[in-house]
Amino acid sequence: MALDGFDRRILALLQQDAALPIAELADKVGLSPSPCWRRVQKLEAEGYIRARVALLDARKMNLGVTVFAAIRTNQHNAKWLEAFSKAVVGIPEILEVYRMSGQIDYMLRIVVPDIESYDHVYRRLIGAIELYDVSSTFAMEVLKSTTMLPVDYA
Repeated sequence: MALDGFDRRILALLQQDAALPIAELADKVGLSPSPCWRRVQKLEAEGYIRARVALLDARKMNLGVTVFAAIRTNQHNAKWLEAFSKAVVGIPEILEVYRMSGQIDYMLRIVVPDIESYDHVYRRLIGAIELYDVSSTFAMEVLKSTTMLPVDYA
């Protein structure tokens, strides 16, 4: 499916507010409600829209500490990767996990209330899977945080 300007505007607006009523969305993109709704349905069916969610405020949820944990392993095999994936999926404080290039094998983004809570997460992780090295850094300030993807590349 090739996206056009209407699709891109729809995606940009829904990233700002997924609860936007279809009539308002249609008005903002310059379509009538029925064609706009069909486009939204097609964008969902094609997988451009994966889900519609509520974004919570981490501080109000008492999750004011963000930790980036750089993981190195000396085991690069399918069995270890499966166990690692299972371990990180089972820890709700771990929000994101990336397989990296370079010196670091995996990068984790973790949210917790405090350093003591991070230590509990760390202990759960190392108890679940053998790791060669874990190096953690703590975010001091958030300069930019968004879930909005650029829409001009699709």
